[in-house]
Amino acid sequence: MYAFSVNGKPVQYDGEDKKLLRFLRENLNLTGTKDGCSEGACGTCTVLVDGVKTKACTISLSKLEGKSVTTIEGLSEREQQVYSYCFAEAGAVQCGYCTPGMIISAKSLLDKNADPSLEDVKKAIKGNICRCTGYKKIEEAILMAATYFRENLTVPDHSEEPRLDTRYQRVDAKIKALGKGLYADDLRIDGLLHAKAVRSAHPRARVLSIDSREAEKHPDFVRILTSADVPHNIIGHIKQDWPVFIPVGEITRYTGDAICLVVGKDPETIEKIASLVTVSYEVLQPVLSMQEALKDDAPHLHAGGNVLSSEHIKRGDVDEAIKKAKHVITRVYTTPYTEHAFMEPECAVALPEGEDGVLVHTSGQSIYDEQHEISLMLQLPPDKVHCHSMLVGGGFGGKEDMSVQHHAALAAWVLKQPVKVKLSRQESLTVHPKRHPMSIEMTTACDENGRITAMRAIIDANTGAYASLGGPVLQRACTHASGPYNFQNFEVVGRAIYTNMVPAGAFRGFGVTQSCFAVEANLNLLADELGMDYYEIRRLNALKPGDTMANGQIAGVDTGIIECLEAVKDAYYSSPRAGIACGFKNSGLGVGFPDTGRCILSVEHGKVHIRTSAACMGQGVATVCTQMLGQTCSLKADQIVVEDPDTLRTPDSGTSTASRQSVFTGEAVRRASLKLKEALQTKKLEELEGQEFSGEYTSITDPINSTKKHPVSHVAYSYSAQVVILDEQGKLEKVVASCDVGQVVNHQALTGQIEGGVVMGLGFGLTEDFPIKEGQLDVRYGTLGLLRSTDVPPLEVKLVEGPGKHPIAYGVKGVGELTTIPTAPACQNAYYRYDGKFRTSLPLQDTAYRKKKPQ
Repeated sequence: MYAFSVNGKPVQYDGEDKKLLRFLRENLNLTGTKDGCSEGACGTCTVLVDGVKTKACTISLSKLEGKSVTTIEGLSEREQQVYSYCFAEAGAVQCGYCTPGMIISAKSLLDKNADPSLEDVKKAIKGNICRCTGYKKIEEAILMAATYFRENLTVPDHSEEPRLDTRYQRVDAKIKALGKGLYADDLRIDGLLHAKAVRSAHPRARVLSIDSREAEKHPDFVRILTSADVPHNIIGHIKQDWPVFIPVGEITRYTGDAICLVVGKDPETIEKIASLVTVSYEVLQPVLSMQEALKDDAPHLHAGGNVLSSEHIKRGDVDEAIKKAKHVITRVYTTPYTEHAFMEPECAVALPEGEDGVLVHTSGQSIYDEQHEISLMLQLPPDKVHCHSMLVGGGFGGKEDMSVQHHAALAAWVLKQPVKVKLSRQESLTVHPKRHPMSIEMTTACDENGRITAMRAIIDANTGAYASLGGPVLQRACTHASGPYNFQNFEVVGRAIYTNMVPAGAFRGFGVTQSCFAVEANLNLLADELGMDYYEIRRLNALKPGDTMANGQIAGVDTGIIECLEAVKDAYYSSPRAGIACGFKNSGLGVGFPDTGRCILSVEHGKVHIRTSAACMGQGVATVCTQMLGQTCSLKADQIVVEDPDTLRTPDSGTSTASRQSVFTGEAVRRASLKLKEALQTKKLEELEGQEFSGEYTSITDPINSTKKHPVSHVAYSYSAQVVILDEQGKLEKVVASCDVGQVVNHQALTGQIEGGVVMGLGFGLTEDFPIKEGQLDVRYGTLGLLRSTDVPPLEVKLVEGPGKHPIAYGVKGVGELTTIPTAPACQNAYYRYDGKFRTSLPLQDTAYRKKKPQ
């Protein structure tokens, strides 16, 4: 018998000893305490034990005898008011998955120190990782809360009206902060079963047999599902090349491949049941590098060979321009696999619905992509597959592919019972696609004055075992290999190459992070040859409105890279250890792909419901839509409801990718709002009860190799210039980031996205890696190199705009991916100025953050 108290109430438990986290969530249904890693690394499960902050995943019930546990649900009413208001007002809540743990860590500090310094706050949350915010907004929220408690201030009960260019609290901030918002793992359904995939032990091996006899003896065993149970065993986000399960007799392609799925009654025993399944293999020699994959005698991982896709983009006469150039620089750059490390591991809950249908509660980046792949797998019409999005605890591109959704749907459909599939953190690291490792040979040429005359790049991207988003990521790496600069002789050859490594796919920056590193580093060497400084060469070549971009598109009136550079000029010249880099990023899929945003506004019970499938992974698209509607129709916050993405209620607004939702869904909302506004000219809102107003926006762009003189590759581009400053010891001293993202919608959300993107970029440049040895992971969540609050220097954000606005969505442009792109090359330039060493691979070696690799 274990006896202790939780949130002031006595608890007695006479079951088996277990971790406190499992007990809180499964036995007491206190789901505000989140499960981020179950290994004590992330801090999402932080609670107080006798007033001391403790990670609930590391302490067992047997250690709690007579002790008092406080969870996020145990805050006093006053604490709930203050913390939820301060975190919402500061913009400290994005995906929200880390927030309850952050607030408990804040409480542990403020209960003892009513007037903390910024350093005190940083140390207090050092054990809590956030992948969204970059920590600055969280620190501001905690300091604000300290002031409210210390001075006994009254929490305001009003908020700004939803308009553009204002401070406005996210619509979901307070429920996330207090742990009341529901993620997929928080769902509780009677009779819920649990399932887990048995995965390949080898990167390349033939499956000889699957023996489940020992597993079937377990009292909690329900069913094992194999490829024989799947109506259509091949799925895939764009290209169908990814088996649901590897059949007996077929060959695995990476260690994340699912062989079968076991279903059990208890989440505590499902891992044990899975371990009792024996799979026999004929182990084969894996293809672990792009060089091996391209050999003539290499085994083909897929029909058609080991090259997933190729790109060749050419404009102008590159050979002639290079021949005539005064200066030519060629270098080869390499970038590694990196992990999204979103705070919420993948989870889906599925249950039977109607006649032969299925309902899937997910945490992905597009309910319609999920519906498409699940209906393909089950060979059902799409209307039989009902997908509903719960809150999503971060994504950054890592939740675009199927990971658990299809397995949960299959099990629920076969068994006619509700089933949950949840990845452990280690399983998540193993399974989902990463950032593409790339090898980039970059040649840049300029004249005697420093003007770029030509650029050529050869880009090889390791796309791993399956296609995922490998083709589009390669395209963006290629199309953006020009950088935001004014020249027309441009050629890129790119290949995405299959290997027996973990798949690579979408990741914030979407290939541009990799090619930007090479572009910007080469510019530094050209500047050296010219005797120019690194700021001058960028300012000389920066695009301005009316210039012809390297892809042939005319730079629009909204082009603001010059304004970005001018905004960081003083920061660059403030220190001899300051590094600078520029970047740009498209909004929308572009290059001729159909791309549509949709919205329905429906008047129900005197309120306007915003219905769109746009997934919010923390970027705040629901709040953007609210402010767009409020701006257009002069509505108040309490007159607006944003519905969850749901295939029965919300129209397809495309995937939350390519920094597209604020532009595409924002414009769809604006168009629907204009129709509502017209109706409100003659009727009151309550008189419109039951009416619907639809909006749709589709971009018109030209293919990647269009022969038009001035094709339109993308409807909009956003721009950024960043300066990274090192101190005398080579540690980060400050980062200044200027961004042209067009019309500002929400100040807290925008600056929070920029700060979070910069910190993710610092990790990409300095600390993060994802080592794989012989096709097997050699990493855990705690060893990924994720930056913590005490590692992050002061961040300064400068918002600028180009001379004009583009006409879509009030001139909004994407920011989600942009701000991660120039950070790593700015770090490279800073270290080059610091010690004279020119580094060509990431993460940067021989720095204060990463020691030189042994030869």
